[in-house]
Amino acid sequence: MLRSERILIGDIILTEVLQGFRRDAEFERARELLEALEFREMFGKELALYSADNCRKLRKAGVTARKTIDVMIATFCIEGDHELLHADRDFNPMEKHLGLAVRKT
Repeated sequence: MLRSERILIGDIILTEVLQGFRRDAEFERARELLEALEFREMFGKELALYSADNCRKLRKAGVTARKTIDVMIATFCIEGDHELLHADRDFNPMEKHLGLAVRKT
C-alpha cells in the first residue's frame, strides 16, 4: 500500500502507534518507517471544538466513546476528508454516526 497510495500520518496517530512498542529495536524500526510517511499536525482550537461536538453527537446517539483521542482522530479525518486506515472497533460508531470514511486493515 505504501508504494501505490498516498498515506498521511498525524502527530496524534504517530504517538498512539509508537507508544505501544516495548522493545527498542521494534520501536526504532517502526519510527523509521512511519517517519517516511507524509506528516501533518492534526489539531488546533477549531478541531478541538469539532471533536467536543462529535463526542456530544455520539452520546446523543447512545454511544459513549471509549477514548477521546479516537474521536479527535476521527474528527481530523472527517474535517480533512481523509479515509482512516485502522483495525480498531472503537471507530465503528464514528463511521456509523459521524460519517467517518474508513479503510480497515
